[in-house]
Amino acid sequence: MSPAELAAYLSGLVEHRLELSTMIWGPPGVGKSSIVAQTARKYGIGFIDVRLSQLAPTDLRGLPVPVDGVSKWYPPEFLPTSGEGILFLDELNMAPPTMQGMAQQLILDRKVGSYTLPPGWLVWAAGNRKEDRAAVFEMPAPLANRFLHLEVTPDFESFKRYALEVGIHERILAFLAFRPALLHQIDPKHPAWPSPRSWEMASRLLRVGLDVAPVVGAGAAAELEAFGRVYEVLPELGDLLQGQRAYPFPEEPSQRYALTLGLALRAETAQQGLNAFRYLVEAAPPEWVQLFVADLFTRLGKNGPGEFALMVREDPRLREFMREYHDLVLR
Repeated sequence: MSPAELAAYLSGLVEHRLELSTMIWGPPGVGKSSIVAQTARKYGIGFIDVRLSQLAPTDLRGLPVPVDGVSKWYPPEFLPTSGEGILFLDELNMAPPTMQGMAQQLILDRKVGSYTLPPGWLVWAAGNRKEDRAAVFEMPAPLANRFLHLEVTPDFESFKRYALEVGIHERILAFLAFRPALLHQIDPKHPAWPSPRSWEMASRLLRVGLDVAPVVGAGAAAELEAFGRVYEVLPELGDLLQGQRAYPFPEEPSQRYALTLGLALRAETAQQGLNAFRYLVEAAPPEWVQLFVADLFTRLGKNGPGEFALMVREDPRLREFMREYHDLVLR
C-alpha cells in the first residue's frame, strides 16, 4: 500500500479502538515511523517510540528487586502507566532473537515481567525487509502469526501531498514529478541514496545553497542540478501570477512540470491562484490544469480553497472547467 493508504488504515485502527498488534513492513526511508507519529498527533493520543535493537532484555522486562523475600520486576520508565496511545516498537526485526522473544510477551499478552500495558494503548511495530539489504533477523513464526501485517511502498503522490504541506523545496518537488523513479532508489554500493527521508533533508540543504549529494547520492544530485537549468528558460512566473502577461505553454515535459508546480507553490493569494488558473485553462492541456488545481487545493490545507473557490465560481470559463474535471481534480 502507499503511505497515504497506510495512514488511512492506521487511522481506522485508532478510530475503532482495535487493539490488534500491527507490523508495518517497508524499505528504509519511506516514512513508516513518521506516519505512525502523525497518526498519534492526529488523534491527540500518546506516542512512545521504542527502538528494540538498542535495548537489552532487562531494559524491557525491568530489573529484579527483592520485595519481602520475593523478586519483583520493576518496569522501565518509558512504558506507559495510564492514558491511551501507541507503543511503537521500531526496528523490531533488527533486534536479536533474545530481544524479540522478550518483546513477544508484551506484543501477545500485553504484559512483560510485572508490567501490564494499560487499556487504550495500541502495540504497533515496524521493520525492514530482507530484500532491503537491512541487517535484520528472522521473525519467529509464532510472533509473526500474531501480527496484522501491512506493507508500505514508496509513492510519489503520497510524498507530494506531504511535501506540499511541509514546504519541501519547489525544485525538488518538480524534479520528482518529472523523475518519480528517483523518489526511492536504494544504492547498495553507496551510503547516500534517494528516499523520501533523504529528499526532505536535501530540501533543507538546497535552501541554504549546500550540495545535496551527501544525502541523495551523486547521480540523483547531478540530475537535480541539470533539472535546475530548466528554470532559466521558463516564463516569468511572477507575471503569470499577477495576470500581467500570457506566455505559450512549454512543450518540454520537464519545463511543464516546473512551470505548473511552480505556479501552485508560489501563489500566495487567492487572486494569484486565480490568475494562474486562468492562464493554464487558456494555454495548457487539461491534465496540466488538473495538476495545478489539485496541488493548489492540497497546499491550501485544512481550511479548504475558501476565497479561491468563491472566485472560481464567479468566472464562467473556470466554473465550467471545474464541473467537467471535478472528480479528477479532487481525487
